[in-house]
Amino acid sequence: MMDRGAGNILGVRVSAVDYEFAVSKIMECARIGQRCTVSALAVHGLMTGALDSTHRYRLNHLDLVTPDGQPVRWALNLLQGARLPDTVCGPRLTVMLCEEAARQGVPVFFYGSTNETLARLLKNLLARFPRLLIAGAEPSRFRILTEEEQLDLAKRIRNSKAGILFVGLGCPRQEVFAYEMGKLLPMPILAVGAAFDYHAGLLKNTPALLQRCGLTWLHRLVQEPRRLWRRYLVTNTQFVVLFLAQWLHLWRPSLENTTQPGADIRFG
Repeated sequence: MMDRGAGNILGVRVSAVDYEFAVSKIMECARIGQRCTVSALAVHGLMTGALDSTHRYRLNHLDLVTPDGQPVRWALNLLQGARLPDTVCGPRLTVMLCEEAARQGVPVFFYGSTNETLARLLKNLLARFPRLLIAGAEPSRFRILTEEEQLDLAKRIRNSKAGILFVGLGCPRQEVFAYEMGKLLPMPILAVGAAFDYHAGLLKNTPALLQRCGLTWLHRLVQEPRRLWRRYLVTNTQFVVLFLAQWLHLWRPSLENTTQPGADIRFG
């Protein structure tokens, strides 16, 4: 089990942990009914915080931000000397937690995506883990929730007796959701993004060799070129430039240089 604290990457606090630690911490919080807001951040998610001081505040106030993708792990190792041997990616973390939740009898709730994707996701997970307890599942409304809708959703999730909430709204909406819902729900809330699509069978897993080479983004781009080309062309370039500036000590980003959200956006 590895926990080497948190490192500063472009002003965003990223946890130097492995899968074993992340699963253990989340399951412990689920058992005792304690908040644990989590995001698995790849380069795109990291950049949403690096370029927006308000969103950076949210990310830096989550309880656990894991390095999702080799570029983030490499940056953590080079900048902080973390010596992490592996990433902690959303899809794999999701399936490991579902396996452990099934073993321990902890009910889980899924929020986000569409009814069709959720149906396929639950079918595949139950086929893999027949003892998994599904407390509930609701699709995204693909719009901003009113305060009343947010409170009603939190009430439904609490009443479902769920111990873990998985959120698949896409970045950065899911991190906003986790930050806001963390004020209302005493349970782990995980922003896991494309994990819903992967485990629903809508996206193919990246081959291990490409993952090790840090080319998961390229595999995703091939699968969804029209949606992702601009993100990867612009965002990856910005990441490299800012990382080099920090690594060469030309720029010293602060974890405290953030802006606290006011009346926050409630994505659903």
